[in-house]
Amino acid sequence: MKAVGYLKSLPIDQADSLMDIEIETPVATGRDILVKVAAVSVNPVDTKVRMRAEAEGDQHKILGWDAVGEVVAVGEDTELFKVGDQVWYAGDITRQGSNSEFQLVDERIVGTKPSSLSNEEAAAMPLTAITAYELLFARLDFTPGQTDADAEAGSPKPTILIMGAAGGVGSILTQLAKKLTNATVIGTASRPESEQWVRDLGADHVINHHQPLVAQLNDLGIINVTHVISLNHTEQHFPQLVEALAPQGKLALIDDPENGLDITLLKVKSLSLHWELMYTRSMFNTWDMQKQHDLLNQISQLIDDGVIKTTLGENYGTINAENLKRAHAHIETNQAVGKVVLEGF
Repeated sequence: MKAVGYLKSLPIDQADSLMDIEIETPVATGRDILVKVAAVSVNPVDTKVRMRAEAEGDQHKILGWDAVGEVVAVGEDTELFKVGDQVWYAGDITRQGSNSEFQLVDERIVGTKPSSLSNEEAAAMPLTAITAYELLFARLDFTPGQTDADAEAGSPKPTILIMGAAGGVGSILTQLAKKLTNATVIGTASRPESEQWVRDLGADHVINHHQPLVAQLNDLGIINVTHVISLNHTEQHFPQLVEALAPQGKLALIDDPENGLDITLLKVKSLSLHWELMYTRSMFNTWDMQKQHDLLNQISQLIDDGVIKTTLGENYGTINAENLKRAHAHIETNQAVGKVVLEGF
């Protein structure tokens, strides 16, 4: 089968940073399903893994953690899918990725593709949707469908500040927070096009993360926020985020802060820190691994019901090394608005 992989970690402008290859088609056993991949998207994790993890021996490493496709074979222990089902998923970072014609994936982290979306529209969403949903409802303990009437007596109305709201995770997070919680949603963006994107996704307010955050919040009449979700460059903004948070507030993040964070700054306000990595369940085969199957089906229903929309940005064409190199280079600029998708081999 066709695939795109690499042997050595190289800058994306190097000829062998990604290569078109031919490998054997894998066989589904156990709870694995074999998916014929129709479309994929590219995430920042693709670029990070490419530069941090070299292939083992002479076996090419295949990236890709978003896919849409058709089930063409199932393992003997599968319970959730059958041949012919249309599915979407973000995969498992410990296994070969989706930049291949066929991919093995554990059915417990796979959902049914939204029927209202094309393959390219759906491919933009699984990883970011899982991350955003887990951030809100598993890490920060919001309840889907929460209203003001559900709030504890005397508690402040939740206010969520989303740092980097125009990116892949931020684009889903903004929609979920606005549609499924009772929170006031504030997103950050630094360019006119990204600011408009965040507003179109439903944010109540948009501020610029290159300007002092607290002053901008105060100009909106917001003294502090109850929750901060930081999606990139957390170390650059950390003191300001602590200042912006209300006492007993919650800070969640997904990035890898350079040189760490001085978490003692959280103590005076009794702030809590929450990490989200959507691969945790599959990496450790956790008891609740199948929650990602359930979650993806819930997102699929929300899309088909018109509650949230795809975050597709650009289609870079066929899945091959040349187009994936262009996609990686674009992601590495940190200026992508929406998701970059590739479709077909």
